[in-house]
Amino acid sequence: MSKIQLLITFISVVALLFLASCNTGKKTFRVEGEISSAEDETLYFEHRALGGIEMLDSVKLKKDGKFSFQEEAPQNPEFYQLRIENQKIIFAIDSTETLTVKADASDLYQSSNVASSLLNDQIKKVIEKQRTAEKDITDLIDQHNAKSIDDVTFMQEVDSVLSVYKTYATNLILGNPSSAAAYYAVFQKINDYLIFDPYSKKDYAMFGAVATSWSRYYPETERTKHLYDFTMNALRIRKQQDQQNELISQIEVTESSLPDISLTDVNGDKLSLSSFKGKYVILDFTAYKADFSLRHNELLNRIYREYGPKGLEIFQISFDSDVHFWKNAAIEFPWKSVHDPSSINSRLLKTYNVRELPTAYILNKEGDLIKRVENFDSLERDIKELF
Repeated sequence: MSKIQLLITFISVVALLFLASCNTGKKTFRVEGEISSAEDETLYFEHRALGGIEMLDSVKLKKDGKFSFQEEAPQNPEFYQLRIENQKIIFAIDSTETLTVKADASDLYQSSNVASSLLNDQIKKVIEKQRTAEKDITDLIDQHNAKSIDDVTFMQEVDSVLSVYKTYATNLILGNPSSAAAYYAVFQKINDYLIFDPYSKKDYAMFGAVATSWSRYYPETERTKHLYDFTMNALRIRKQQDQQNELISQIEVTESSLPDISLTDVNGDKLSLSSFKGKYVILDFTAYKADFSLRHNELLNRIYREYGPKGLEIFQISFDSDVHFWKNAAIEFPWKSVHDPSSINSRLLKTYNVRELPTAYILNKEGDLIKRVENFDSLERDIKELF
């Protein structure tokens, strides 16, 4: 071998060693597999980042449907998707690994399989639970709009549907709060609303568990910082709500001031809760188009006939979606009735910690809360004690 050849060989070896040293410490992951029934289709590999979808790579599939993508490994578990047009396979990467994905383009999501990945099996199950809940709630909305179910039944059925998802997701989250599946589960939405309410004390615990765990295992990463800021902001707002709800939930309160309520009565006039100072008041949250309504209003009518002349007032708020039904019914009663046009989406329900209808409170002559009615069977006795 000539000196020139030796020199070239030496330079080549040095160059390879230099490149290898430059790549040392750069960790990558690979996603490969096969998409059948997809010849000439473009398969996109995308990052589901905090700021939106980021396209990383793409390939035009051949008859065998084989593909392979390689990217730099993230610092924390991250979410990605394979996409053909509007069909997607969503998965997570939490290490320098190789994921093998197989699917059929005729139904990309349902046919997809990520081999030997418990994490991505869990994420797929979360997606299935979310989709089922979304479909069931859409059906309930259609029934409610068609007046085939009343407001109270609608609220109860929606809560039941959400509880199925929450039960599954809670077990998943608490089982391993640092996992990508836990993060994914806690941020699932239906109709742009988070299934887990970060402003609910019970639901907030799920966000807190994931945020605490991610802060421990993946500190200083962008996703962890976002999660931490989101959770702390929700905590601040929830504490403000709790201070108000504590007032309302207490059995006895002194020198308190309840949030005022001002709504329209059956005559179209504005009527405020604060206008009843000087009288004992039953503040009643209800729905007229509900199974309990007839019996409930008969009880209130009996109480009002007895104690109205002695200084008792009933301020009843209807959350019926059918305003005409409310007007036709409310005009027959002697007490004050108003209507909230926001119906079951009213902020009043959260403000006054109303978890079911009917719910009632008893207020003294100064407008302070005396008691939350836990049992309507004892309401007559409670009012009798005031007089």
